[in-house]
Amino acid sequence: MNTRHTVIDTATLGPVTIVATDAAVTGLYFRQHIRRPAQELFGPSVSFVGDTVLGEAVGQLLEYLLGQRRDFDLPLNPAGDDFRQQVWREVGAVPFGETTTYGRIAQRLGDRSAAYSVGRAMGANPLCIFIPCHRVIGANGSLTGYAGGLKRERVLLELEEPAAVSVGRLF
Repeated sequence: MNTRHTVIDTATLGPVTIVATDAAVTGLYFRQHIRRPAQELFGPSVSFVGDTVLGEAVGQLLEYLLGQRRDFDLPLNPAGDDFRQQVWREVGAVPFGETTTYGRIAQRLGDRSAAYSVGRAMGANPLCIFIPCHRVIGANGSLTGYAGGLKRERVLLELEEPAAVSVGRLF
């Protein structure tokens, strides 16, 4: 396996580490990330320039942060058991600018009482942003448990707000 990583510094989120293994993106982590794997598991640090997978991931992430991209078109390969994979697929289907709750995801998976397990799967999401777990909020509308921190979750949700709502906040 050819695992490697690159780190980019973003104005809104700080340093972001993107990990790829072979031809797929396998991780996106912040410096202060809950459940961040050990650095040695990321493989060597490489320049994203000249690396097709990392270069595309960096480009799409920057376009998203600049408001020029709503969806990602990347080969993703997150490591996780069957339940986590199901949760991450559901989260990946939440459209740009919308949110859902842990309970709604659990219900879509067939067990409304599994909201806590959905939350644990969200906390283990190795591809936050690319698998948009920031769009999953508490049942009462509160921000809860984003692995990159609640400040980053708020930034990402504000980035996805409709222009009319964002403009209305200025007045």
